[in-house]
Amino acid sequence: MIGIIGGSGVYDIDTLQDKQWKKVESSFGEPSDECLFGNISGQAMVFLPRHGRGHKIPPSAINYRANIDALKRAGVTDLISVSAVGSLKEELPPGTFVIVDQFIDRSFAREKSFFGTGLVAHVSMAHPVCNRLGNHLEIAALELQLPVVRNGTYLVMEGPQFSTLAESRLYRQWGCDVIGMTNMPEAKLAREAEICYASVAMVTDFDCWHPDHDAVTVEAIIKVLLANADNARSLVKAVTPSLAADLHAPVCGCRKALDFAIITSPNARDAKRAAQLDAVAGALLKPST
Repeated sequence: MIGIIGGSGVYDIDTLQDKQWKKVESSFGEPSDECLFGNISGQAMVFLPRHGRGHKIPPSAINYRANIDALKRAGVTDLISVSAVGSLKEELPPGTFVIVDQFIDRSFAREKSFFGTGLVAHVSMAHPVCNRLGNHLEIAALELQLPVVRNGTYLVMEGPQFSTLAESRLYRQWGCDVIGMTNMPEAKLAREAEICYASVAMVTDFDCWHPDHDAVTVEAIIKVLLANADNARSLVKAVTPSLAADLHAPVCGCRKALDFAIITSPNARDAKRAAQLDAVAGALLKPST
């Protein structure tokens, strides 16, 4: 099952067939919206608008845990995130798609794990995205002749305000490529849920470090945002056949992220938290017989 999380400007996938919005309950509260179920050429897909339809939810108020938990409950195994970002490099102009491979997480006001007191787990985030999904996305983007760059570091800021000039310059010194507000803790939670996750960062403008930044109009940014959204929907449609045919998907390492991550001994685990994790942790928390 392929899942899509849509960011700013992407509130629907019009290429889906047999579309139906359905509410998916989560043990972690309310997701951003209902999930849009459908298919592309027979391949089942689920779409969730990260900010809700109409863009009602700011980055810090998104229930990231409920979103990922709901998608897991919907059967999602492969998750593609699309999000609007600012560029921190001259060579990544507006309209560029960056298939991200690394993050620096500067968010601070969000629940970042499904686990906690009573049931502790530590997953590896050295390589925070699924390289297999990234390969498929790169090939599909190139076939569509989209302006795509493979690999890049996404600086996740808390928001909702944009960076100061000093911050923007600092992030450039750190070697970051793009800046946004939403891919963390999303990527961390997808890893905990053992869902393959890839991020397509769509550049809408240069961040405030750029000397021409103050001359950019809202109208120009919206124009790029809408074009990016159209290209994102085309990318989703183009990548679907290769994802559906990928024989390596069932054995991808992302599916085993929790194998050695849960360190709380079975007799010390909090029963309520374990019950809350029924979808995320699956069979790993079931008592052995």
